[in-house]
Amino acid sequence: MADLEAAKINHDNHLLLDQSCMRLPYELLRQNFRSFHLPFDKGSNSVKDLLKETANGSLNGKVSPEDVVKNLDQMLAKMRGLKRKLAVAADEEDRLYRQMDARVAHMRELASLNTVDDVKYEGWSRQRLDRLLVDYMLRHGYGSSAAALADAREMQDLVDIDTFATMSRIRTSLERGSVQEALAWCAENKKELRKMQSNLEFLLRCQQYIEMMRTGVHSQMLEAINHAKKHIIPYSDTYPVEVSFMAGLLACQPNTHLEPYASLYSSSRWETLADAFVEAYLKLLNLPMTPLLHIALSSGLSALKTPACHSTQSQGADQPADGTSSTTTTNDNNTAAASSSSSSSSAPQRHPPHHHGTASLTTRVCPICSTELNALARNVRYAHHSKSRLLDHDLVLLPNGRVYGRARLDEYAAKSGLPPGQVKDLVTGEVYPASELRKVYAT
Repeated sequence: MADLEAAKINHDNHLLLDQSCMRLPYELLRQNFRSFHLPFDKGSNSVKDLLKETANGSLNGKVSPEDVVKNLDQMLAKMRGLKRKLAVAADEEDRLYRQMDARVAHMRELASLNTVDDVKYEGWSRQRLDRLLVDYMLRHGYGSSAAALADAREMQDLVDIDTFATMSRIRTSLERGSVQEALAWCAENKKELRKMQSNLEFLLRCQQYIEMMRTGVHSQMLEAINHAKKHIIPYSDTYPVEVSFMAGLLACQPNTHLEPYASLYSSSRWETLADAFVEAYLKLLNLPMTPLLHIALSSGLSALKTPACHSTQSQGADQPADGTSSTTTTNDNNTAAASSSSSSSSAPQRHPPHHHGTASLTTRVCPICSTELNALARNVRYAHHSKSRLLDHDLVLLPNGRVYGRARLDEYAAKSGLPPGQVKDLVTGEVYPASELRKVYAT
């Protein structure tokens, strides 16, 4: 019964990880509408005003026929421009709707599955892993590799290559010392950034000012003062400390060692600006700052982690101070989820176990204790189980503190050629008399 319950798919938890995949097309649709709505209104109103002016002038005789023809040509040119813009917007909408259909179908496929034992679940989970890998590569600038993987798996509509390509291009321009593309992006999303209370545009304007001051040329410094009056002073109520630092920069040379002006002139500010842009970009699209692969991996590590997983590293020796095993296995989760009888809990250990090679044996069994994942799992939360799962019905406690099913111990002892009345620890290989086993009752 416990195996069936553990194998059951929790669809809600899957949606928690994939919600950004479903949400992003809607955010991009809203952004696409905003980007074309205002220019279209301005263009259409301009055509209407010109048409009204031409018609009234023609009726009143104030506009010559040549001017009427000229105005009609202008209106036709504007309407052709509006048509081209609308065509671009319509193509983008079609692409986003196609993405939405593909992603809904992808999640509908999961909804039709009930257990992880279903043969279709392996293919679905493999495709999700590919999506997470593409997301990770896009966030770290490996756009070509991400596109190649998406093409090879034929899942272009399930990933957001164009969205992250734009982010990567602007981030790269900032790292190379240019703020023009980032400022253009801020202008396109000015209203949304203001609602978010983002300071990205202010930081970019300050960097422009700093670069003008860095030259030391008199004309550039005068231009920097005018730039500050126009783009920095208006933020004096919002960022008074930063604005005062910008003013103080007038009295400091680029080679100054006085803080905070030395830090303001530092080239590392470009990396800070790039990080600030990425944060604002992802927040605007409601995307998590952490790669989805890290979120999924952390969840899996947390589900397996117990306090014993890092006991070997924290003790600094193979044998802990209390004489118990230093690492954990799947059966350690059974130990955490079970309680022994009062007689067994007070029973003395008459045969202190020997732990030669215990850590090396256990690391081949427990993923958290492995060399590859031990350091990565150190900062994730411990597993929390509200009730015992996947427990054998005949649990017994060995003198070394480990818990196994009695049938498994007897089967392993028989395979190991032990005489009757003796059992062998499945992990450490320690041998104990069967009389020293204590019954354990699951809670």
